Amino acid sequence: MRVLHVLDHSLPLHSGYAFRTKAILRAQAHDGLDVRGITGPRHSAEGPKDERLAAETCEGLRFHRTRGAVSGPPGMREWREVRAHADAILALAKDWRPDVLHAHSPALCGLAAIRAGAKLGIPVVYEIRAFWEDAAVGNGTGREGSAKYRLTRALENRAVARADAVFTICEGLRADLVARGFAPGKIGISPNAVDLTQFGQPVPRDAQLAQRLGLNEGPVIGFIGSFYPYEGLDDLIAALPLLRERQPGARLLLVGGGPQDAALRAQAAASPAAEAIVFTGRVPHAEVESYYSLIDILAYPRKASRLTDLVTPLKPLEAMAQGRIVAASDVGGHRELIDHGETGVLFPADDPAGIAHALADMLDARDAWPAMRERAHSYIATTRDWSINSRRYLGVYHRLIGSEADRSPESAAWAPAQAGTHARQGGPG
Repeated sequence: MRVLHVLDHSLPLHSGYAFRTKAILRAQAHDGLDVRGITGPRHSAEGPKDERLAAETCEGLRFHRTRGAVSGPPGMREWREVRAHADAILALAKDWRPDVLHAHSPALCGLAAIRAGAKLGIPVVYEIRAFWEDAAVGNGTGREGSAKYRLTRALENRAVARADAVFTICEGLRADLVARGFAPGKIGISPNAVDLTQFGQPVPRDAQLAQRLGLNEGPVIGFIGSFYPYEGLDDLIAALPLLRERQPGARLLLVGGGPQDAALRAQAAASPAAEAIVFTGRVPHAEVESYYSLIDILAYPRKASRLTDLVTPLKPLEAMAQGRIVAASDVGGHRELIDHGETGVLFPADDPAGIAHALADMLDARDAWPAMRERAHSYIATTRDWSINSRRYLGVYHRLIGSEADRSPESAAWAPAQAGTHARQGGPG
């Protein structure tokens, strides 16, 4: 079976989006599927290009590119992107004939796949990783209820209505679509997961790096990722002086960068615990594991918002897979991933004092950490490993293309047995 994944961007760019795509494609290829990706006009990355095919191979995976710049006023530009992406899919399909188009959010990718799929006569699966209108609000580039917000939401509804089957990455997103009026049987879940083959035993503590960063003494609370407003790192910085009242040697290590970088550095400089807060800036992906080795507790203090309540992040799962102890705010996306007191700890969102209290309690209970690590790793291995989770797609693919292949319980774990072969189910929009 040939599956073409329709994408916003991909490797060689590094992002949570690109890493999830890589994991899905690798797992499907391991299961014998012939898979490729095709990115839209917004993908931009330096790398080797095959000019004739507008394609490149990254980490053993084949990606085709939609060439050419797209411009125009808002609204028109987006439809031009959809048309350009659809045309690139059709051009590729002349030589490499996919059986299924599997589009991944944003809605522009879904609509491009639907346009191309209708002309090719093949089914389209649309997968939503986040509602991009809410993501724009969360990262400070959009406003809830604005014209752009409403347009993005309407395009999402249109893509969901016209796709043959839909996946989301978590229950929060699925429940929101059902509340909009879409048939529950059309929408399944393919949760965030990790490729356990990429994680061996945690690396030993990098003593030289610790010395260079001034982290030789005291427990280290850490965050590794992008500095967006919704991540709540300001609350974590505010919590550190309170934490040090019970754990005087505690340090805070912030690895990464992003829109909040300057504001967070200024807040840290004004903190009574300024000398205990370390910023590293962005680090090469190949070196991240060394920074993980310095951290006693990975903290994810996301603020309560529509985005964080609906969407599950990937970073806590990666931390669990590496045998790290995880603490996170009690927003909906984290509650889907972490069993409080069993696989990690949940603390109140938007509450520096609550964060400090929870972290201090965890540091006082180190004897419980080995069992917590074991439970967390077991959770990842049994429910959040891509070698298992990628098979959720197979039953849907087979059904949509009319295959009579046997569907094991794993491949049929997705809900919509009643979705119907190539049936366009409606919904709002």
